[in-house]
Amino acid sequence: MSGQEHAQDRDGTDTADERRGIFTRLRLTSLRLRLVVVFALVALTAAVSASGIAYWLNREAVLTRTQDAALDDFRREMQTRAAALPLRPTQTELQRTAEQMTGGGDYGVVLVGENAEGKQIAGVSDRDLFTMEDVPASLRNAVDDRQEVGEGNPVAYHLYWQRIERDGEPYLVGGSRIVGGGPSGYLLKSLEQERADLASLGWSLAIATLLALIGSALLAQAAATTVLRPVHRLGEAARRLGEGKLDTRLSVSGTDELAELSRTFNKTAASLEKKVADMSAREESSRRFVADMSHELRTPLTALTAVTEVLEDEADALDPMIAPAVNLVVSETRRLHDLVENLMEVTRFDAGTARLVLDTVDVADQVTACIDARAWLDAVELDAERGIMARLDPRRLDVILANLIGNALKHGGSPVRVSVRPGEHELRIEVRDHGPGIPEEVLPHVFDRFYKASASRPRSEGSGLGLSIAVENAHIHGGDITAANSPDGDGAVFVLRLPIGAGGPGERGTTGSGDTDRGNDTGADAEGRGRGEDGAT
Repeated sequence: MSGQEHAQDRDGTDTADERRGIFTRLRLTSLRLRLVVVFALVALTAAVSASGIAYWLNREAVLTRTQDAALDDFRREMQTRAAALPLRPTQTELQRTAEQMTGGGDYGVVLVGENAEGKQIAGVSDRDLFTMEDVPASLRNAVDDRQEVGEGNPVAYHLYWQRIERDGEPYLVGGSRIVGGGPSGYLLKSLEQERADLASLGWSLAIATLLALIGSALLAQAAATTVLRPVHRLGEAARRLGEGKLDTRLSVSGTDELAELSRTFNKTAASLEKKVADMSAREESSRRFVADMSHELRTPLTALTAVTEVLEDEADALDPMIAPAVNLVVSETRRLHDLVENLMEVTRFDAGTARLVLDTVDVADQVTACIDARAWLDAVELDAERGIMARLDPRRLDVILANLIGNALKHGGSPVRVSVRPGEHELRIEVRDHGPGIPEEVLPHVFDRFYKASASRPRSEGSGLGLSIAVENAHIHGGDITAANSPDGDGAVFVLRLPIGAGGPGERGTTGSGDTDRGNDTGADAEGRGRGEDGAT
């Protein structure tokens, strides 16, 4: 018996687990079935061996007892009746003596001798039952064979016997000769009753073997239940642990192997819970640091942005020697501003605080507004019918489209084609360019943060977060973005899939398009598909 008890289960799932376990028990590869089969095979082997030995011993005992009794009786009759016959008996004397020797018993007798003329004659007790033709030649030769008399052999003739079958029935045939001269006698006794008794014994042993097999199966079932119930609960505890319920523990009592396994599981779970807690705390600290840093940088960046705007307006009036430096400061300040905004947006996604502000919008109008706001009308072909309505966050859709289209314009080739196709349950927006495509080794990483396709060109105009922010915005809607090369080898294809009735896990409201946690809503960081620039933007 295992000392392990059940796992702590606050949801009361033990009954459901037992029901699910019924199907597990029926599997051909289940440990329960293997235990039952092994127990049954062991029991069957032991029962068959024991029954076989018992049957063989009883068979020999029954046959030996029957034949010994018949042969002893036959020997006495030969010594008392056959030995009293004359040396040259008549046919009538042999016949009468043979009948007297049977004494109404269940065997037949044949006496063979020589009459006064030296002719062989025979007397039988029942001609229909037993005649000389029924005596095997080997037995007659053994009975007539005269042995040398010596110290180890006091008589010349011995009693011999043999088991035969006649018409499908077993018989015992015995024979002997009168020492000193006289007739030879043969005995035929039916062993049908003994065979019937042995058949009954065989059936009894077969039934006992079957009962032993059934008992072993029941015992194996009980043993399997005793062993597998704690194993099953250990598996359920491991499953809950894998689902993130790190406080799962097993109640343990006893000192057997399963109890020790439960203790090891509890120690492992406790260690895992502590390490995950430590990692979560460090991750939370890192996110808090990035968020705090981003917020702290916004104030000086706001001032710098205002200054750079003034400098940009006055760039034409500046000394030609100073103008390049001013332009560099302006561009880098804007890049830093975009990076900070993107970091804040990524922090919201990581912290799970990003929320959708849903509205029912015309998708074609939203795509047109995104392209028009960035002056991309001349470089983008739009294939979208008006009237395709979807419930989504307009600002986040704008961020997604700005990054995908800007990425195609920067690293692909014109014209960039944007197609909008509604489905029964999902909206499909495809952005295709006509550039060189995306290298195969880069494809798995295009949505990674800060991924650089070329180590020799680590610097790019964007922050390397645009595509990762785009895919996060798709996920919060309950959709996804995939990237691939065009089958005809002409450019890359990005496909955005969104549920038409989006209401993802981050839904916060149902109207309006503003958002207090607004991040990179300009889509300016639209770069890096692995063409020597950032691999994920």
